[in-house]
Amino acid sequence: MHTSLTRRQALQAVSVLCALPGLPAAAAPKGTMLTRTIPGSGEALAAVGLGTWQTFDAGGGEEERRPLREVLRLFFQLGGRLIDSSPMYGRAESVVGELLSSLKPAPAPPPFLATKVWTQGREEGIRQMEASIRKMGAPPKLDLMQVHNLVDWKVHLETLAGWKKAGRVRYVGVTHYSLGAFEQLEQLIRSKKVDFVQLPYSVAVRSAEERLLPAAAEHGVAVIVMRPFEGGALFQKLRGTPLPSWAADLDCASWAQLFLKFILGHPAVTCVIPATSKPHHLQDNMGAATGRLPTEAQRRQIAGLVAR
Repeated sequence: MHTSLTRRQALQAVSVLCALPGLPAAAAPKGTMLTRTIPGSGEALAAVGLGTWQTFDAGGGEEERRPLREVLRLFFQLGGRLIDSSPMYGRAESVVGELLSSLKPAPAPPPFLATKVWTQGREEGIRQMEASIRKMGAPPKLDLMQVHNLVDWKVHLETLAGWKKAGRVRYVGVTHYSLGAFEQLEQLIRSKKVDFVQLPYSVAVRSAEERLLPAAAEHGVAVIVMRPFEGGALFQKLRGTPLPSWAADLDCASWAQLFLKFILGHPAVTCVIPATSKPHHLQDNMGAATGRLPTEAQRRQIAGLVAR
């Protein structure tokens, strides 16, 4: 993802920002981490989390691990909690677990660890989930286990219902990266068998607004948003474009923060999980969870920048 130059340019554009009236009431004071409530429990969760797809699939050398350790240190220092992974992500689960165990002092409050089951069959699913929990350093209880891309979801949700009852997982969820799976995700939301749904949503890809996000809000299902930058495509589209002056009204210092605040401006979203291996990008991303959030009118204004 070739975004670093664009994001540095965006940060430099702060000098041209100026104010615009009309602010939403729901916002976090500047410097305070925005939290959202998990509907099924009332538990508060920091609104910006950390994805690990590609970014944490690293080797064991200190040169590769050092920036990831700093990403985690900053993430917790700035109030982050949810870290999302999957056995599909190569070594990411193990890297997360090993780096978390090396952090001194240990994060407080503790991280909210989420991963996924991505295989066929009950016994293989159990084996994979138990391995993932060990790798992430989360025994005996994981915060969130999700069925990745709905692979053998009926079998795994039955297993996870038992695990949740027994206290082996706190929450159960489903995920899919494809817009074509939204109807099935909606059906599962309405079945009341899941606590979380993870889905793609961004200023450029808004299909979730039509039915999926309203269904989650109606049925008390927490929403984790993946692909908030469309794999870097949003930065590429606006490369060389100065940040609009009115972004200052939303306490945004970069395009990344504006894109993330567009997502957090939707009340059904619980947490957005941009992935990064770069500490300065992590710090930039976390800035989206402080200060003012956009009104619906301002969200349309942000969307208009990408639609050009």
